[in-house]
Amino acid sequence: MNLQHLKYFDVLAREQHYTRSSKLLNVTQPSLSNAISSLEAELGVPLFEKKGRNVVLTKPGVIFHDYVSKTLAMLDTGIETVTKINKGSGYISFAFLPILGTRYAPRFASGFMKANPEKEIEFDFHTSAGITREIIEGIKSMKYDIGICSYLPDEPTIEFIPVANQELVVITPLDHPLAQFDEIYLEQTQPFPQIGFSKNSGLRSIIDSAFKRNNCTYNIVYEVTVDQVIAGLVSQGFGMAVVPDMGVLESLPLKKIRLKNLNWERYFYLVTNKEAYLTPVVTNFKEYVLANSDPQETIY
Repeated sequence: MNLQHLKYFDVLAREQHYTRSSKLLNVTQPSLSNAISSLEAELGVPLFEKKGRNVVLTKPGVIFHDYVSKTLAMLDTGIETVTKINKGSGYISFAFLPILGTRYAPRFASGFMKANPEKEIEFDFHTSAGITREIIEGIKSMKYDIGICSYLPDEPTIEFIPVANQELVVITPLDHPLAQFDEIYLEQTQPFPQIGFSKNSGLRSIIDSAFKRNNCTYNIVYEVTVDQVIAGLVSQGFGMAVVPDMGVLESLPLKKIRLKNLNWERYFYLVTNKEAYLTPVVTNFKEYVLANSDPQETIY
């Protein structure tokens, strides 16, 4: 079925006059008549009948016109939406770790919208399970357009670009043997039971690597996904832990201890799918984040 013929039909249905309709469409009257005849032949029913100098819709024509007018309206909306997308407006599905949701991620989203006041930009924010693996899987399945999370190895389809970092610290209950120190070496934590990150957390590989690089090991007695939960368990005496330095540590009854000579930080990465098409608004947001971030900036 010819789209142009449907548009001809819609105009004629509204004008109910061949001469006026052909002028509005800028086509000859025979061309308009042939288009309507072609539609009627394809549908097998008459769409118009004469009424004096005018034409009116038949009953099948009325029913068909209802569908045609809705379809053309939807098509026009689709064309308008895609045109806006091409000009940098549109929707951004943005996923990030919960620890970045207080200031860091909202700062970029707000700044980007303020930098583009003439564009219609809508964000859909996701923290969901709050783990890097979930964010990466969402990026790969195109559930999310862009994200900020930890690095995961063996993800060839994901582009990881460092945008900030977080210092690793030791946290202990207040009555822990290490709580008397303000700074320690990582190997001093070895004799004590620890609360570690679960294997599906991006932080697990980071902390595992930190221990390995310092030629020591650690004894994990509990595995937890979310860093804030680990901090809560430590404050209640379930063990000690190596975690990123974060604001919540200041509000809990625990001891935060700096690590000497660690030379190892947790980096946050801007992530996108190398194999997926990024709309102009997502590409522009990615460029905005990279232009306004510093991999050496420490998130607290």
